[in-house]
Amino acid sequence: MTRENNRQQGSVYVEIARRALESKVKGESPSKPPGEIPPELQKPGAAFVSFKKGGELRGCIGTVAPTQKNLAEEIAANAVSAGLRDPRFPPVSPSELDQLTYSVDVLSEPEKVEDPAQLDPREYGVIVRSGRKTGLLLPALEGVNTVEEQLRIARQKAGILPEEPVEIYRFQVVRYH
Repeated sequence: MTRENNRQQGSVYVEIARRALESKVKGESPSKPPGEIPPELQKPGAAFVSFKKGGELRGCIGTVAPTQKNLAEEIAANAVSAGLRDPRFPPVSPSELDQLTYSVDVLSEPEKVEDPAQLDPREYGVIVRSGRKTGLLLPALEGVNTVEEQLRIARQKAGILPEEPVEIYRFQVVRYH
């Protein structure tokens, strides 16, 4: 599949992310969303934008609560942050843009979990909190098959030690490619 075909078949969510990152990286004016914005994108919402290069993660940043006027702006802002400010990677260069594949995860409202038995790493993402430290892991990630792995990775991302008590929240996502 060519990149142009991929663009035509991608969701409006992914197209918003792609256009936002590409225009920023190329130093162009922010692009307008493609066509009519669906009603669900006109409301506030939380989302993560991830992209891969050659099948490997190249950037991922998101929000657990809305920070922008609407979900379309949330996706655009998170795409730019994932491409230019993910501390794990150097900023995306113009020469990489054609090699990126995007996904957008729209998050449900997090709900507190009293028992880890209420978690399922295929169905739910997880947020762990201890004081000011917070770690998040999206659901259905390759190689994360157990609740224990999911919680361990989320704790590690936040710098929370295994013996520290945590509040646990779960959320679901709708993933767009």
